[in-house]
Parts: sequence; structure tokens; C-alpha cells
Amino acid sequence: MFIDHLLAAQADPVAAYAMTTGRMWSLIAAGVGLAGIAAGGLALARSTGRLPRRTTPGTGNGPGTGPGTGTGTGTGTVPATGKRGAVVALAAGVTSIVIGGWVIGAAKGGPGTGYGIVGGYLDLILGLAAVVLGVLVLNRARRPT
Repeated sequence: MFIDHLLAAQADPVAAYAMTTGRMWSLIAAGVGLAGIAAGGLALARSTGRLPRRTTPGTGNGPGTGPGTGTGTGTGTVPATGKRGAVVALAAGVTSIVIGGWVIGAAKGGPGTGYGIVGGYLDLILGLAAVVLGVLVLNRARRPT
């Protein structure tokens, strides 16, 4: 199976701090999950009004002002709803869950064997937290004001 080659089995005992492929994939997924939590947390804080909202260029008929307006079709700014942060949180959370599941599925031993199974379970938790934050922000953005 393809994933078995990515998480190659070690024939010899593994040192406690040795970087194996299973541990490496677990660390990558944990980083992605933490980035998703950060993006979702910032988007949730912006959607609740605890942080100032960033603005995006408008789409009116007048000349645009400021950087990023391009051809001059913007008339001002429209408050951002946090949907971009929610989508980033959802994508990062699902990615973390998938990689963590692969690590757990390919592990042939328990904790301490070098397969990264503990990190795989941590990836599932971080990914789930990022997905929950993303869903909260999307639900908040969908509500009428």
C-alpha cells in the first residue's frame, strides 16, 4: 500500500527523540491543525466584534481609492465577514484529520514505537477543533444582521 511506503517500518528499536517518517507526518499535520485553529480563532474573534474587521475593496461604479482597487471600480470598502478564515480553518482541519488518520492506520505499534501514533491522535483532536471553529464562523456569517 502507498501509505506504508511513506510511513516505512523500522526494523530496529527507535530512540525516543529520533525523527521517523511517522513522527514527521504527525508533526506536519499538527502544524496544519494549529494553523487552522489560529485562522478559525481569528475569524471567530472578528465575527464577534472582538477584533477590528479588515475591509475588502467595494464593487461600486465610482473611481477606486487606495491600493488594491485595480481598475477603479471600487467606491469604498465592504466589511469582511470572516468567511475566508473559516474556509482556511475547515481546509486545514480536514487535512489534519486525514493525515492523522493515515498515520494511525499505518502504525504497526503503540506509543513509543516510532510510528507517530500519539501524534496521529493529537492531529485528530487539533483537526476537529479547527473544523468546529470554521463551522462556527460560517454559521455566524450566515445569520442575518
